[in-house]
Amino acid sequence: MRVSKKQLKLYAVAGSDTLKEGVKLADAVEQAIMGGATIVQLREKHRSEEEIIDMAKELKPVCHKYNVPLIINDSVRVAYKAGADGVHLGLTDGDIIYARRILGENAIIGATAHNLHEAQAAWAAGADYLGCGAVFGSPTKKNTVPLSIDELNRICTQISLPVVAIGGINAENAMQLKESGIDGIAVVSALFSHDDIQLAAAVLRDIVDKMES
Repeated sequence: MRVSKKQLKLYAVAGSDTLKEGVKLADAVEQAIMGGATIVQLREKHRSEEEIIDMAKELKPVCHKYNVPLIINDSVRVAYKAGADGVHLGLTDGDIIYARRILGENAIIGATAHNLHEAQAAWAAGADYLGCGAVFGSPTKKNTVPLSIDELNRICTQISLPVVAIGGINAENAMQLKESGIDGIAVVSALFSHDDIQLAAAVLRDIVDKMES
């Protein structure tokens, strides 16, 4: 297995647009990891490819210092050029089979799924994990597709891949996902918009750990 369920417990989705003024992305990511984040995705929607590559190269040693994988959102090219650990592909972001061919057998390839049908297709194509949502809407993405907890549970029980829930998850609502069967939660604003990112990560990680009990 290229990525373990343990590595997907607290999935930190990092981007410069979610940070408070004056906070450096690399510092924010390190604080998140120190607080309990187990995997990091770099998601930049408004930067050039070269800028994102440079950002990824800055984050890579930070993540690897703690043995945490670095995933690039959307772009196989950026993941390849930056030497990241893998890529996460939305439904319109590229082909999983192509990504595997370019990035290699050891790369972590995640895929977005909004329902069981999409999850089955990603599994068949060779994805290593699924990012499923939006379970509670999303403050960072408009026009999100809602995913009910019942459908999330169907994905978790019928697909033999680790599943990470995403979409509007925070410390107040995360425990509602306890019986869904997920392996982890992905968070953006609930982590990186806080003044104390390390503390926010610790609180979220504690909630995820309690889901297993």
